[in-house]
Amino acid sequence: MSFWVEALISLLLIAGGLFVFVGSLGMAHLRDFYMRLHGPTKATTLGIGCMLSASMAYFWSVDGTPDIQELLITLFLFITAPVSAHLLAKTGLHMRLKHIDKTQGKPFELRPEEVGKKPVPHPDKGHG
Repeated sequence: MSFWVEALISLLLIAGGLFVFVGSLGMAHLRDFYMRLHGPTKATTLGIGCMLSASMAYFWSVDGTPDIQELLITLFLFITAPVSAHLLAKTGLHMRLKHIDKTQGKPFELRPEEVGKKPVPHPDKGHG
């Protein structure tokens, strides 16, 4: 394996580790649901993407052929993370989760019929 391939793999692994670490810190230390949502969906997704790219580069340089499984995992991760983050944020807005004033939890994108008076009742509490 050449020096440049090893340097690229090392750089991707270090960058991936840093992104995952920063995303985990954000999830642990940010103050409300809407702020915590950014940690796993932005930084951690990019970190895992860097690590999977490093793994693809390593096995491509060792075996001589690209590994399609890691490419599919990376593609699936980058497609599903924004969709799940959007659904979580929309659910948080619908349930009127507590927020700090810094996040300005007054959603302009919701129509009046989408916002209820109370949070959505849970089925196990006998509301239904």
